[in-house]
Amino acid sequence: MLRLHDTATGEVALLRFRDPGRVSIYVCGLTVDGQAHLGHGRMALVFDVLRRYLLFTGLDVNYVSNITDIEDKIIDGAAAAGVPIDQFTAANEARWWELIDTLGVLRPDETPHATAYVDRMVALVSDLMARGVAYETADGVYLSVLDVPGYGLLAHQPLDSLRTGARVEADEDKRSPLDFVLWKKAKPGEPTWESPWGPGRPGWHTECVVMSLDLLGDGFDLHGGGLDLIFPHHENERAQAVADGREFARHWMHNGWVTVEGEKMSKSVGNFTTLDDLLDRSDARSYRLLVLRSHYRRPIEVTPDTVRDAEAGLARLDELGRRFGLGDLLTSGPVVDPGPADAEIDAEAVTRFRDRMDDDLDTPGALGSVFDLVRQANGAADAGDQAGANRKAQTAALLCAALGLPLRAGSGDEEDPAVQAKVLERDEARAAGDWARADALRAELEDAGWLVEDGPEGTRIRRQ
Repeated sequence: MLRLHDTATGEVALLRFRDPGRVSIYVCGLTVDGQAHLGHGRMALVFDVLRRYLLFTGLDVNYVSNITDIEDKIIDGAAAAGVPIDQFTAANEARWWELIDTLGVLRPDETPHATAYVDRMVALVSDLMARGVAYETADGVYLSVLDVPGYGLLAHQPLDSLRTGARVEADEDKRSPLDFVLWKKAKPGEPTWESPWGPGRPGWHTECVVMSLDLLGDGFDLHGGGLDLIFPHHENERAQAVADGREFARHWMHNGWVTVEGEKMSKSVGNFTTLDDLLDRSDARSYRLLVLRSHYRRPIEVTPDTVRDAEAGLARLDELGRRFGLGDLLTSGPVVDPGPADAEIDAEAVTRFRDRMDDDLDTPGALGSVFDLVRQANGAADAGDQAGANRKAQTAALLCAALGLPLRAGSGDEEDPAVQAKVLERDEARAAGDWARADALRAELEDAGWLVEDGPEGTRIRRQ
């Protein structure tokens, strides 16, 4: 049984399902205000691994992740780019899905857009007003958090402490500094919708509570996102549901930050590296492996050295695939545990893997089980035990697939003399610092259908 750290309680506990055999998950998705950075990529990968593992154990998963397509940063970004907001958001969203596909992340079952739910957001705000927990000011409608039982649960801080928080907006018309906007009255040049309080648009915190409850219903199983969303965003989502008399998420899960020299990576401080930049330079699987090597609640550092180390790990897995002729098990979708009846799979190794994953999604421990199988498979083959070696190798491939990590065994035509000549020339160009020539050769190989990877031993190629 899967046990996960619950942000609300601060403890690792069983993930209990509202509906037997079925898991309902809502993960805060991207605000399409610009290029996605590595933190966005880590969030997508962490929850993809969770989803794939739940599917691996035989559960049915309903996975919802939204697109925020109206927000202050979007308005500012579109204005700076000199394009209409819908054009700006459509381009950013399209690129996001391309990146998701490149990372091998399963697309959500539902991808609600905030702009499609404004009427239901107006209805929620109207209900909160009728209940006396929301009030109107000159610039909008606010929720009175002092009237919400248990406000501060996710932040694990009392109200007095939260009042002094740096992220709380000040407003003379607000009853409390902690009160947050549900509806923003129109400003010149901004997109607007009609409401009982005049034209305007919803506050960010109102968007996700409406979409999650609409698509997953009261008491859905798990709400997730990055650590930075705990307060105020998720706290304020929960507050609206409580104030409206609704049962919200039963379990809260948050992944850690990506850091640069110990500092959180984010757009606000300008130290983010885009996913485009990483994926242009390295195998997309290397970022998944890097994420898997760290526990999801811990920070990870993404540097050229950590990426190269992940690529070396990939090389070991791919070499196993080549030696044993293992194909990509993910070509037909997520894999499911075949159970102990499958004689070609080491059931004890699968049990060890599941024990690690069930312990708060311990992917570093689970990966250790996989690489143990790699060593055992190669050792058995070297000793002449081909049947035992095949069993270990097949199990390693299965568990990699359970983590969303495909093996690339290669097609054999990597040895073509003309192809190898270009690989050698590219390595020589890189050694000489002739980056323009190296990039040109990379482009030629990619145009010919090769995936080009840079590793400690030089250029590696795989069929795309």
